Amino acid sequence: MGRGAPLPCPIRPLSHPSGTLSPRGEGKITRSENHMNTSPSEHIVKSFDTELERLTGEIVRMGEIAVAQIEAAMDVLDRRDSRAAERVIQNDDAIDSLEDMVGHDVVKLLIMRQPMARDLREVLSALRIASDFERIGDYAANLAKRSMVLNLAPPVSQARGLRALAELAAEIVREVIEAYRDRDAERAIVARARDAELDTLYTGMFRELLTYMMEDPRQITSCTHLLFMAKNIERIGDHATNVAENIWYLVHGDEPMPAREKRDFTMHA
Repeated sequence: MGRGAPLPCPIRPLSHPSGTLSPRGEGKITRSENHMNTSPSEHIVKSFDTELERLTGEIVRMGEIAVAQIEAAMDVLDRRDSRAAERVIQNDDAIDSLEDMVGHDVVKLLIMRQPMARDLREVLSALRIASDFERIGDYAANLAKRSMVLNLAPPVSQARGLRALAELAAEIVREVIEAYRDRDAERAIVARARDAELDTLYTGMFRELLTYMMEDPRQITSCTHLLFMAKNIERIGDHATNVAENIWYLVHGDEPMPAREKRDFTMHA
């Protein structure tokens, strides 16, 4: 799939109880065996598990599209391609559609299954994580929008600094996607800790841009847009952190999480 091209978004309703989703959320449905030999309670449990797997697949797809949007936004910034930036902005609709479907599926599960304990945490965490991935997609679209404004002015060398920031943010999002898919709380906490790295890079770029603006007031407008873009990327890291914390809650319930380091010192810059 080329960058800037429309992103495919296969959206399906919750499956029939006899279907199961492949663990990677790819939409492959296989028939469960021995239905005639299962008790009604076993059938209900299998059906609920199948619907949770479907929900997981939808949320994983949201995260994957969000990462692709981050990468595409950086690509159009580097190439100063406003037409491709418009496509990135339009592609955000795919994430919004998936979030709507997740919300519908969560309500259906709550009404029909009335989950409790771990099952209830699965459903509630799905809703929260979908919301965070939707916000990440919004920030990626905002990056594309500001790149279009930057294209109206001469290139600014400091724009290159956004690439490292965005690449780190995308890596963290990928890690929490995998952690959610595997229900791996420890991996989620490792990804959460990396947000401190992102804060450090963001603080450095923030100070660099302020210095550049003071030295050359002609670049104030362009650098202001870059500051907003850097903040959007830093916020992507915060939402990835939220996902990691919801994975911990899903797996461990109310058990306290390890402390998290923060290194965003821009308020003191």
